[in-house]
Amino acid sequence: MEHQSRSQQALAEAPLWPLMLKLAMPAVIAQLVNLLYNIVDRVYIGHMAENGDLALTGLGLTFPVLLSISAFSALVGSGGSPIAAIFLGKKDKASAQRILGNGVFLLLVFSAFLTVLFFAVKEPLLYLVGASEKTFAFADQYLSIYLLGTPFVLLSLGLNPYISCQGKSKVAMCSVLIGALCNIILDPIFIFALELGIRGAALATVVSQGISALWVVGFLISARSDLRLRPRDLRPRWDMIRRIAALGISPFIMQITESAISLVLNNGLQTYGGDLYVGSMTILNSVMQIIFALNNGFAGGVQSIISFNYGARNFERVKQTFRKLIGVTFTMGAVFTALVTLFPGFFAGLFTDNAQLIALTEKVLPVFCFGMFVFGIQTGCQNTFIGLGQAKISLCFALLRKVVLLIPLALILPRVGGLGVWGVYLSEPIADVLSATSIGITFLFSYKKILSEEAVQRV
Repeated sequence: MEHQSRSQQALAEAPLWPLMLKLAMPAVIAQLVNLLYNIVDRVYIGHMAENGDLALTGLGLTFPVLLSISAFSALVGSGGSPIAAIFLGKKDKASAQRILGNGVFLLLVFSAFLTVLFFAVKEPLLYLVGASEKTFAFADQYLSIYLLGTPFVLLSLGLNPYISCQGKSKVAMCSVLIGALCNIILDPIFIFALELGIRGAALATVVSQGISALWVVGFLISARSDLRLRPRDLRPRWDMIRRIAALGISPFIMQITESAISLVLNNGLQTYGGDLYVGSMTILNSVMQIIFALNNGFAGGVQSIISFNYGARNFERVKQTFRKLIGVTFTMGAVFTALVTLFPGFFAGLFTDNAQLIALTEKVLPVFCFGMFVFGIQTGCQNTFIGLGQAKISLCFALLRKVVLLIPLALILPRVGGLGVWGVYLSEPIADVLSATSIGITFLFSYKKILSEEAVQRV
């Protein structure tokens, strides 16, 4: 029987509330700091002296590509790290390390593929998502440099969950902090001091992600890591790759469909409104990402407790954990919705000085974010299903919110009753409420069956 490390013993035995906070707070901070990569870019670019509003809109047009790239890191990170944690709970360290090695193999393959693909299609793609003659140049300048850093982005985002799943959330937080602090420092230097404008923002992001990737890989090959990255485990094993892909397909689809959603929303806003409305979506997405970062950070930090104890057959501890998790994510979503509704002008002013853009955002932000008051239920349940290795259920609800509900609503509502551009904004809260309600009901009726010896054996 393998000896458990102190962090693994804590996952199994430590008091839950202190353990959840210990693991989740660094993960929340890491998510918020990671968000700074793009938020800081948007703040600086939106306040550029010349054409700041157009540059901000151009940056927003690159979101579908950026989200697509991060989706592949989620496939490997969110797909492989819960499996690695379950193996650690079963005291099968060798299999956990093979999962890690095959994850690195996948990330390297994806890096080469995505870089070539997006360089080949970036011009027609940017026009497809709503670029105009005024905004295309800004989007193209940012994206051309960002794509060169694709390997850094995938390695830093895709491997960090393998640190968190060991119960080493502070180390995982540091990897994100290092990159984000570098980005905060480099942005004003490259954008303003060196007068590189939007190109400087992209260059600062690439350099910062490269530093973060080096930190993550350096830790995983060191003796401090319970999971060691070893050259022999990089050899592809299709049984391991299938396991990663089966569980990772849900978070992958959740993120890749964000890209499709961004495309549909921006295109609809350009059709029914214009550049100003597309610019508002950049701000709306930025604000929404704050609550996503809070909820996903907390859930991601707690997920290792669920996965480890599920593998160890400690079902009562699993139940106690997910009850607390869903309570926290629901509360955060409700509080955030109240803040956005009461102070929309404050959030809009963070990203632009343009009076017209601020006035528009003040009107649409409370509507667009209304569904967040229940979205914490979706986040808590979705992450619990993933932590329990339930790939099919996670996939179904990843598809429900975005593919089944949000995209069709965004296409249909603007044509109904003369809603026009308001139909685009309304599609988000309607989809959020319906999806969160559905997954909450499903969770109540299914979790007892999942928490069984037979179900663990199949994972």
